[in-house]
Amino acid sequence: MTEYFRYHHNQLYAEQTPLSEISEKFGTPCYVYSHAALTHSYRQFEHALREHEHLICFAVKANPNLAILNLFARLGAGFDIVSGGELQRILAAGGEASKVVFSGVGKTAAEMRLAIQAGILCFNVESEAELLRLNEVAGEMNRIAPVSLRVNPDVDAKTHPYISTGLKKNKFGVAYTEALDLYRKTSKLNNLRIVGMDCHIGSQLTELSPFIAATEKMLILADALANHGITLEHIDLGGGLGIRYLDEVPPAISDYVQALLRVLQGRSEKIILEPGRILVGNAGVLLTQVEYIKHGAEKNFAIVDAAMNDLMRPALYDAFHAIQPVTLESGKSVEQYEVVGPVCETGDFIGRARDLAISQGDLLAVMSAGAYGMSMSSNYNTRPRAAEVMVSGKIMQLIRERETVPQLFSGEKIFD
Repeated sequence: MTEYFRYHHNQLYAEQTPLSEISEKFGTPCYVYSHAALTHSYRQFEHALREHEHLICFAVKANPNLAILNLFARLGAGFDIVSGGELQRILAAGGEASKVVFSGVGKTAAEMRLAIQAGILCFNVESEAELLRLNEVAGEMNRIAPVSLRVNPDVDAKTHPYISTGLKKNKFGVAYTEALDLYRKTSKLNNLRIVGMDCHIGSQLTELSPFIAATEKMLILADALANHGITLEHIDLGGGLGIRYLDEVPPAISDYVQALLRVLQGRSEKIILEPGRILVGNAGVLLTQVEYIKHGAEKNFAIVDAAMNDLMRPALYDAFHAIQPVTLESGKSVEQYEVVGPVCETGDFIGRARDLAISQGDLLAVMSAGAYGMSMSSNYNTRPRAAEVMVSGKIMQLIRERETVPQLFSGEKIFD
């Protein structure tokens, strides 16, 4: 629970709005985001970095809803993208292309052209092959593309292996031992301009030591580049700071930033950070209704209307999300449940072995669902994706309509 999602008179609220009222108006499953929580998280970064030139680039993959992107854009954010589609979302949401960094290992020529034409801040390049393609594309456009190499520092992020990105066995980035030579090659390419260095070691990190180790290695490399006449305008230290889902104790934003600044003391380069989950994760919940209570031979099941297509993280990572009744009622007995969805997969679960006092028809709130919830959702089993709602105080506003089944197959054609 956070100050933005809390109980009042036995009703769970988002800010000053009862979640039960949101369910009545917009139905379930439904994602609900707190405007105040999103704003507060971003401003914590701004305050902590106030004395050093910086740019905070929200990692769009964490939650790409236009309303959320627009909120961050109005607060002054830049954006970290990994596709041409995300760039188009940024522009549609009112974001500035000049504050966009483009990451990702598989950028296509079409995506490169789109980003060059838009005038993005920087391409975070992840291989020599990508460098050569970008140089060719920029040359065909008679343009100079700004580049940074994403350097893989071979630092263990101590997180889930699926979201660890900084080890030499991972697909991401340029090997640390090869980076100096590749920077020197880049400096000789006519249609590229070196502007920075990038590093991202993983997501949901709960310790400072991996961040510090990676930063120290980046600075050693930056100094080696300077000795070869290659100066950097910025150093991008990525994102990855974790949030509390159960009993994790991640560093506070201020402690994280201050630790980085101590390592960076005396440096003149602009700092770029790419927070994602930390900005949106605990700013959102997934509302779902209990369709059935099923007492099995070995386990009890609470079958809800949200499923793995709505929230993939439990099935994909065995991730934990707290599950809270929207209404606390006395007189109900507590039992242990598997909270599962209707999708035809044994892996379709929202929570395992949860002690809940619930009955058929009750509303549940799946907590800490603002990051990688809606963004990873799908239409598996021909299930329309959920509605999304933003709350500010007592105001609730639909920011994404619930899909309809006809929309799901509107682009399909029967073979004649």
